Amino acid sequence: MDAKIQISTKSIKNKNAEKKESVLIQWLLISIVLLFLSLFLVVPLAAIFVKAFDKGIAVYLAAISDPDSFAAIKLTLLVVAITVPINTIFGVIAAWALTKYQFKGKNLLLTLIDLPFAISPVIAGLIFVLLFGLHGLFGPFLLEHNIKIIFAVPGIILATLFVTFPFIARELIPFMQNQGSSEEEASIILGASGIKTFIYVTLPNIKWALLYGIILANARTIGEFGAVSVVSGHIRGMTNTMPLHIEILYNEYQFSASFAVASLMSIFAIITLIIKSIIDSKRDHLPSKY
Repeated sequence: MDAKIQISTKSIKNKNAEKKESVLIQWLLISIVLLFLSLFLVVPLAAIFVKAFDKGIAVYLAAISDPDSFAAIKLTLLVVAITVPINTIFGVIAAWALTKYQFKGKNLLLTLIDLPFAISPVIAGLIFVLLFGLHGLFGPFLLEHNIKIIFAVPGIILATLFVTFPFIARELIPFMQNQGSSEEEASIILGASGIKTFIYVTLPNIKWALLYGIILANARTIGEFGAVSVVSGHIRGMTNTMPLHIEILYNEYQFSASFAVASLMSIFAIITLIIKSIIDSKRDHLPSKY
């Protein structure tokens, strides 16, 4: 009996020791993560705002309201307003086709959707230069008809579309695969048309995943640098998006102005993060089958 009590006591002590050890490891890991985030995220982000307001609010507002800065902000928002809706339409169609139908070349289509993830944005921009540049494949035709794509807004939109179009599709495809097609089939059997089935059945089921993909595509669109840098020509007030304008200001030693514009991009990023967190919380409350 005493031996059993001793064994039981040792077992409890071992469990308590393991529990304390696991708590220590847990706090150690959390501390490492927090330290890493502080050094590489919080501190640099805070430094942007400190540097932006280093010379006072008047200099900050002057930098933001500068015609070239305003043009860069406006162009960035224009690119977002065009590319994100197009990516949304493409993403929904691609996800619908790949998850609801079986056809030859399905794996090839999925690979093509993932292609921008494998190609450097700079190479992507160069591809458009080789296609639509003055000496490119379609250059003579475009020159003859006075159509400007490279070193103009259309080129920026095309390059941004290329690097961002997988985000929404890639967010929806696994979600819709997991969801299955039983509800759509039931809707069609009951007499609903394809459009009504999509509006009243599919869209409500995928809305949070769709919004999550839109947020990701929007964030990448605002911050895209490599591909846009190649096709834009860096023309002040015309083809400079916010990242390109920040680079130009920094290279010209206009540090306060460059950090002021960078702070706006940081604000966009923070807003995006807040919206993403809200969407994540909504998705966590979905039924388990979703």
